[in-house]
Parts: sequence; C-alpha cells; structure tokens
Amino acid sequence: MDEEKKTKSVDPTVSEKLLKTRCVMISGEINKDVADDFAERMLVLDSESHDPITVYINSPGGDVDSGFAIYDMIRFVESEVKVVGMGLVASAAALIYLSVPSERRVAFPNSTYLIHQPLSQLKGTAIELDIYAKKLGELRIKLDKVIADAVGKSVDEVSKDTERDHWLSAEEAKAYGIVGRIITNKCEL
Repeated sequence: MDEEKKTKSVDPTVSEKLLKTRCVMISGEINKDVADDFAERMLVLDSESHDPITVYINSPGGDVDSGFAIYDMIRFVESEVKVVGMGLVASAAALIYLSVPSERRVAFPNSTYLIHQPLSQLKGTAIELDIYAKKLGELRIKLDKVIADAVGKSVDEVSKDTERDHWLSAEEAKAYGIVGRIITNKCEL
C-alpha cells in the first residue's frame, strides 16, 4: 500500500487527453523517472507534428541532472515549446523554465520562482567529498551561466543572487528577466 501512495495517481485517460492537446505537465519532484517520462512524451509529440507544445511547470525542483535532461529535451525537439509557470517553479524547475526564449516563458500571476546554487547531501570518504565539492562548484558556475544568459544579466550578478535562496513573485521574476509575460487567460497564451 505504501508503494501505491508514493506513485503519482494520475488518471491515464486524463494524461492521454492532455497529450492530445499538445500539453505536458511537470509537477512534483524532478527526478530521473520524471525526466524519462517527459522525454518520451516530447519525442512522441514531436514525431507526430511540429505544432507548438505547451509545458506547464509546478515543481519544487529536484535533481539538477534530471533538470538538465528536461532542459536539453525542450531545446532538442523541432516543435516550438512554450513554458507556463504555475504555483511553484523552484530550483531545477526554474532551470527547465529557462529552456526557452523569454517571449515563450509565461507565468500565472500567483506563481513563485526560486533560483539558488545547487544543493547537496554529501556523503563518503574525505577524497570523495573533495571530488564531489569540486564537481558541485563547476555545476554552480554552469547553472549561473544558464540563468545569466536567459535573463540578460552578468554571471557575477546572478552568482550573488544565487548565493542564498532568491525568491521572486511573478512580477519580480518578470522584472528580473526570468518571466517573459504574466497571463491570466488561456487566450493570452
């Protein structure tokens, strides 16, 4: 029974109907399974047609490598992708949100955004910790550059902002350059 509680209870028919509208949801923790499922959906949609795809994100983030897998997939497909921020778009979810040009990044008015340096749960021997810390430092530089390029700020400015959790409302995220437009109706999409 505990395993059933852990799995996402999405009605398969709802998910299929959503795909028919060329919409994909990213919600909950971002991990390898979410990234693999997302990639499958995007590849299927892109093989069927090159009509636009809309990705809705409501996620606290998660594994940054899985976030980069989704980020790269959005940029890989030939279909134009629009990303809609709703609820919480944090950490690896914010990375994914930045995978498209600003004009295709839209937000609901009550969405919230969080950018920060990568988090870690270091374990292991001293040498392993040293290696992992160096890798984490490289990852932080990479993330700060992605954010800087997407929002039109310097890497130094972004690095200062991501030193600690940097929370932004939809309006603040728009002013920062994360959000392109704030919408309230589907017709504005």
